[in-house]
Amino acid sequence: MSASTDDARGRVLAGIPVTERRLESAGIPTAVLEGGEGPPVVLLHGGIGCGGASWAPVLGSLTQRHRVVVPDLPGLGESAPVDRLDVETFTDWFVGLLEQTAPEKPTVVAHSLGGSLAVRFATRRADLVHRFIIGGATGIGRYRMPLGLRVAAIRVGVRPTERNNERFERWALLDLDRTRGRNPEWFDAFNAYSLAREAMPHVKRTVRSLIKVETKQIPEAELLRIDVPTTLFWGRHDRMVPVGLARGASSRFRWPLHVIDDAGHVPHLEQPEAFLCVVSDILSGSRQTEGEPS
Repeated sequence: MSASTDDARGRVLAGIPVTERRLESAGIPTAVLEGGEGPPVVLLHGGIGCGGASWAPVLGSLTQRHRVVVPDLPGLGESAPVDRLDVETFTDWFVGLLEQTAPEKPTVVAHSLGGSLAVRFATRRADLVHRFIIGGATGIGRYRMPLGLRVAAIRVGVRPTERNNERFERWALLDLDRTRGRNPEWFDAFNAYSLAREAMPHVKRTVRSLIKVETKQIPEAELLRIDVPTTLFWGRHDRMVPVGLARGASSRFRWPLHVIDDAGHVPHLEQPEAFLCVVSDILSGSRQTEGEPS
């Protein structure tokens, strides 16, 4: 990591009560953030170059009640490159990660393309997890990437400039200007670190692989085999993966759905307080849901 990249990552994580360490899982050197005490929660990010640092706006609050583990997926963030981040690679890596970081079964909160990976993992090794909380995951239903989003993703993938990144963020967020305005210095550091990672060839390769594989629908017969509690959270105004996909999955698989108002694809960035309330209420079983079968 260069000095400038290290500085940007440091500013993204500044003041958050987590420590960072490196461990090896399934032969893959992996960066992990850890902090807090209590029932374990593992946070899995989506297909974003900065990796687990994207959870920064909610980490401080989560560590007040939970032991929180935030890995960078293989090939993203500060974790080592892999040839292909497919379900087999992810399963072996995640089993090893859980063995080293979660002495008891954790709740896994997973977002976007990382959410699709987590759901595929649930069809294979749900016995290792207490509960899944999944948001913005393409694989749980029939999905077709919007043309405008595809163009924006290609642009930022080929040329990760501030302008192209802003085009992509306007797809991801309901209100980019409002989100940036909440903490401009943090948001600038977040963008600087994200762009630095997204310019790296192995990160580009990993993101392309995730998009190719994890936007495909997981067979319904496999999803029906998941036998641990699974709950969905979604931004009401998600343009990348519309909430209708979540409503369909909620109905078919009897997975409760929590819709977060005034948010697009990334509620934990755009509405961190509302996201935290949803997660807390899911874990306590006290929240009314939208789309929950009667």
